[in-house]
Amino acid sequence: TMEHIEYVYTVGMPESDVERHLREAESGVLSLADGSRAYAVPVHCHYQAGGVLFRLSDDDDSEKLAFLDATTEACFVVYGATNGESWSVVVRGSIGPVEDPERYDAAAINERFGPVRIFDEDVGDTAIELFELRAASVTGRKTPRFG
Repeated sequence: TMEHIEYVYTVGMPESDVERHLREAESGVLSLADGSRAYAVPVHCHYQAGGVLFRLSDDDDSEKLAFLDATTEACFVVYGATNGESWSVVVRGSIGPVEDPERYDAAAINERFGPVRIFDEDVGDTAIELFELRAASVTGRKTPRFG
C-alpha cells in the first residue's frame, strides 16, 4: 500500500544553481516525441546562455533524428543524487539545427563534447550535426540542503 512509501520534499533551486548545474553538465537525457510515441536518449551537451547544444550523429537511418524532426517541444534533464540528497534541472523548448554551425570547427566540437559514441554504424557513413534546444522554460528542483 502507498502508506508505507517514504517521501522527501523538494524545493525550487536558485537560478545561479540551475545555471551552474547546466554549465557543469557533460551529459543528460534528451526526450523527444512523435505524436503519442516518446524517445529518450542519453546525450553529451554544452550549455550556453539561452539554450543547450547537442552533437548528434546521423547514419541516414537515425531514429533520434526522425523523432527530433517530429518534436514540437523537447525536454532535456540533467540530475545528480548523492547520499539521499538530489537535484534536477529540466529544460524545455524547441529544438533544431544550430543557426551558425560554421562557428564550431572540429576542434571546438571535440573540446565541448569528447569522442563520438557510435553503435554499429560505419564511421565513414556517419555525419555529425549540431542541434540546439532553445530554452523556453528551465526548472530546477533539489532536496533541501543540497547545492
